[in-house]
Amino acid sequence: MRVITGKCRGKKLITLEGLETRPTTDMVKEAIFSVIQFDVAGSKVLDLFAGSGQMGIEALSRQADHCVFVDSNPEAIKVIRQNISDCKLAAQSRILGMDSFEYLRVSKGGFDIIFVDPPYRQGLVQKALGLIGDQLENGGIVVCEHERELELEDGYKGLALHKRYKYGKTAVTVFRAPQEDI
Repeated sequence: MRVITGKCRGKKLITLEGLETRPTTDMVKEAIFSVIQFDVAGSKVLDLFAGSGQMGIEALSRQADHCVFVDSNPEAIKVIRQNISDCKLAAQSRILGMDSFEYLRVSKGGFDIIFVDPPYRQGLVQKALGLIGDQLENGGIVVCEHERELELEDGYKGLALHKRYKYGKTAVTVFRAPQEDI
């Protein structure tokens, strides 16, 4: 696993060991970032169920301003801290060892991009989508990585379906918050 492009390009990232961990493949990560490439620079990012932190790190490498990494697994938090340190991104990062749903309940929001990649087949993506709408800025993006056979609804509170993609056993569904005139 590595950072694909940007200021940390080619940097190897460590990941958790074990069967419960399912790092995003480089192919899927490249596809995701080709979809959101024009939205990353200058953005505030939330990496929920962060695992190794690779999605948030990729966004920071591509000039996102700040990323909040949230994971409840203490071992994942150690891995994220190590990856952030190795990539020299600590000043732009906030790492929280807590339940992702609890974070969504207490956060003040203000995010431009949110990555949601929880364990598969537990209904966690849908639960998160029900809480995310208020966390986004106008026109914000939610990128959900999930099992191929899961068909998410076309909309959730404050979110509308933007695109669906399938890559092998993985599906990516992208939602957008409405762009309101200011």
